[in-house]
Amino acid sequence: SSSGGRSICICIWILCLRSNMAGRRNREDVLNFGAGPAKIPEEVLVTAQQELLNWQGYGTSLMEISHRSKEFESMLQRAKASLKTLLNIPDNYQILFLQGGGTGMFATVPLNLLRPESDGFTGADYIVTGTWSSKAAEEARKYGRATIVNPVSPSFTDLAPASEWKFSDKPSYVYYCDNETVHGVEFPEIPPVPAGSVLVADMSSNFLTRPVDVSKYGLIFAGAQKNVSCSGVTIVIVRKDLLAAGPMPICPTIMDLRLLAENDSLYNTPPTWGIYIAGLVFDHLLRSGGIAAYEKASAEKARLVYDAIAASNNFYRSIVTPHMRSRMNVPFRITGGQDKPSEALEDEFVKESEKRGMLQLRGHRSVKGIRASLYNAVTLDEVKTLVNFLKEFQEKHTASK
Repeated sequence: SSSGGRSICICIWILCLRSNMAGRRNREDVLNFGAGPAKIPEEVLVTAQQELLNWQGYGTSLMEISHRSKEFESMLQRAKASLKTLLNIPDNYQILFLQGGGTGMFATVPLNLLRPESDGFTGADYIVTGTWSSKAAEEARKYGRATIVNPVSPSFTDLAPASEWKFSDKPSYVYYCDNETVHGVEFPEIPPVPAGSVLVADMSSNFLTRPVDVSKYGLIFAGAQKNVSCSGVTIVIVRKDLLAAGPMPICPTIMDLRLLAENDSLYNTPPTWGIYIAGLVFDHLLRSGGIAAYEKASAEKARLVYDAIAASNNFYRSIVTPHMRSRMNVPFRITGGQDKPSEALEDEFVKESEKRGMLQLRGHRSVKGIRASLYNAVTLDEVKTLVNFLKEFQEKHTASK
């Protein structure tokens, strides 16, 4: 009968629906240790969700209003003010919200800061400690001389002593990456550079995780998708006097920092939603104790993971020299107590961790192994859960021998 056919169709539909939902998780079931785009504070996401259709009573989504409107301008200025408070940014610095990511900045920096060799400058100096600083130096060579000042570790697991670095006579700037996301290498402090140097830092993956003396830098940039916002917005903090000379003649308009600063990030349509999320994150950090509180939390989270690795009797092996180990990105290999890493154990580790809701723990494809990223939004309790899993996984595979 027709009614019987309808009943069968409904039953099949229900079974299909249950099958499709079987693999779905709720947010509270997931621990996100991704390297980026990374976890965003839930409080921020809830606010964005509540305001998605009707932003602050304006009647539309923020994504739908003009970046020239007084409402957007007000939001932009608040975001800048909050960031200035968080980092105590001096008045002689400009805050910009741009597009292009860190990779875009690899070209933007030399296009704007390289000074003519006819004026006595000797190109730019680069301290290379991993994938991203290496790519930055490579990009800079398209526009001028870029000298790598330090002996480079082939595996990017250590940094030669500063006594072995060789700076050029008069570099336009000295560039370094404060935290290498891929290799898990982080500078414990500002690297020693010649007096008077214009220091440029890529802080994409440890931005807002510890206090920074902005006055010691000529330019700081950070892709926001680690600790600050969703992907699509790049934060630049630049000393205003460095913009006076203007960029190279070949510099694309969209990378002209002087022009972008003159227009307060509004020369063209900026990444409006990313700026909005960043502003919410800034306010969240201020309410949660500021940078000092997150510096303390970062140190404790990293300590728990590194201590678990050290106590594993070589079951897990850290691949970075202790004094350069990152608080943000912890790469390690699983050896099972053997001489070489076991990709079979690492595959099993990733599969088992995913079953438990711990996501994005597989290492970067160029390094392999495991990588846990411990950004600001990752909580101490979530890290403790990861550490307990490390111990359980080791016990399981040690007992089976």
